[in-house]
Parts: sequence; structure tokens; C-alpha cells
Amino acid sequence: MKLLLIGTGSIGERHLRCFQQLERCDAIAFCETHAPRRAEIAGRYGIPTNLAFPDLESALADGHYDAAVIATPAPTHIPIATRLAALGTHLLIEKPLSLTIDGIEALVEVVKEKNLTVAVGYVHRAHPAVEAMKEALDSGRFGRVLQIRTASGQAFATLRPAYRDVYFAKPELGGGAINDMITHFYNVGDWLAGPIRRVMTDADHQTLEGVTVEDTVHSLVRQGADGGVMGSYALNLYQHPNEVLITVVCEGGTLQAEYAKKRWSWMTEASGAWHHEAVEMPEVDVMYRRQNGAFLDAIDGKGSVLCTLEEAIRTLKVNLASHLSVKEGTWQIVNA
Repeated sequence: MKLLLIGTGSIGERHLRCFQQLERCDAIAFCETHAPRRAEIAGRYGIPTNLAFPDLESALADGHYDAAVIATPAPTHIPIATRLAALGTHLLIEKPLSLTIDGIEALVEVVKEKNLTVAVGYVHRAHPAVEAMKEALDSGRFGRVLQIRTASGQAFATLRPAYRDVYFAKPELGGGAINDMITHFYNVGDWLAGPIRRVMTDADHQTLEGVTVEDTVHSLVRQGADGGVMGSYALNLYQHPNEVLITVVCEGGTLQAEYAKKRWSWMTEASGAWHHEAVEMPEVDVMYRRQNGAFLDAIDGKGSVLCTLEEAIRTLKVNLASHLSVKEGTWQIVNA
């Protein structure tokens, strides 16, 4: 397995580190346009200089890669993915898939033609609490899903202090809380309760210093096969606690994932007791190793990716509808 990683920003570097920790790739090469950063990454992770490239052209001139990770700004994802897919390269594409639907159909066609494995980096599907909830819901023991609620927030300026100087500050590069953050929970909601069919979003910049992009998002949705599931998604990027709470209410019980408490829980009787089950989550890299390992397993024919290209396209359309809802102040239909 020869892997090419394109882009070594904070997420790209995390991917490189996690693929190294999996010890399943014979060689890992990377592309980084900024020379000092390229040297820093090569040195930190022991990547030979002949596998540290200044651009994609140089990397492709050096040979073929079995798989690639695309961790560049969102507007470049589809052009890079389509080019690599045409060469027969399996793909792990960072979220969001894109900022428009331009080129999506062409990518889908070449992926199908070449019979490639494609994963998209909606990494919250790899959180063990979410995975446990998904398994429980799929078992049918809680009955039909009626409602889903997600609430999350963090001190973004503390956790990602470079946010002013990277893509996050620029909407045209995929910045803002819709494309960068709440999209994760739209995607998790799709996984747990079915596709989002309609969305009404209120979003604004409240307080995050040095940027003008939205830092607060509230969305109401209808989702599921027949649109019968009611949902709400709320997020901010300035509260002190770093927390995620996902609640799914079913006919036969209520389930919750609480990231800060490293557990998932369920209750099946009115005014009854919560049943808590701890999950192992010592660090964020756990999710990336799980996601990336599933990608390699899928290439080997031993499993499936956590988020497919088709599912990521659905989430992209929710992102676009969410932005349009903010602009027009109305409910938006998410086009199939």
C-alpha cells in the first residue's frame, strides 16, 4: 500500500500521524506547497525527502499511488479527486466534500467506472458512542425514531488558535460554522435517523474575534425515509465547555451520546433510570484511526467505509440548503 497525502494543515497532519500509527502502509508520501512546513512535517514524521513533494504534479510524476487523502481546501476536493480517480487511486476526501455540486456527477461516474473505494472524512461516525447508538438503533429494539437533537459547542479560539489565518476565516474556502462544524452533525444525523429532507437554518456571527463568518448555527429539520423524523441541530464556537450531546428519541426509548462524559446511555421507562455504558475515547486521534482503518479495510475488501461518497453528497446538499435558508429566511427542500 502506497499512500499519498495532499495537504498538511492541522487535519492533514493528523491523517499522516494516524496512518503511520496504523502501520499498514508500505510508504507514505505527502504534498505541501509551503517549503518550511514541508521540511517540518518530513522531519517530525521521518518522511524521506524523496517522498515530500511541493505539489501534486511532482508527486504524480514520481509514480502511482494505491490510495490518497485529500486534505486541501474544500473548493479543490472535487478536481483533485476526479484526477486521482481517473488514475485508479482509492480516495479519502476530507469534509465538506465541496462547496458546490459542480463536478460531482463526473466524479461519481469515474469512481464507478474504476470500481474505487471512496470515503469522506465525517469522522464523528467513528466516535465509539455514536457507533454504539447506531448499532442499537439498527437492532430495532428501541423502535421507530421520532426525534433527533444535537447540541455542541467549544472554545474554538482556544482549541484552534490559528483559525483567523486559515481557511476557516474565508467562506470561499469552506470557512464558517456551517461548512466546517455543524456539517459533521448533519452527517451523523443522516446516519442515525435518515436523510435530511427539509431544513430551516438561522446562523450568524456572534462574538468570535477576528472573523466575520458565522460562529452560531440553529437548524430545524425534517428527515428520515418519509420526512417524519423531527430534528434540531445547534452549535456555537465560543462557549467554555467542549461538549457534544446527541439525543435520539424513539417509540420505545431514548438514547444519548455524551462526548464529554465518554459514554452513551439509554432509558426505556417514563421517569426511569438511565443505563450508562462507558466508551474508550482517550484522544481525538482514536476517531481518525478508526475511520482510516475502515478505509484501508474497505480497499482490502474486508469491510466498508464509514461515510460513503453518496452519503457525503447528501450532506453537501444539506449544507447548501442550510446556507440558502439563512439567506432567504425560509425552509429549504434538500434536493435528492
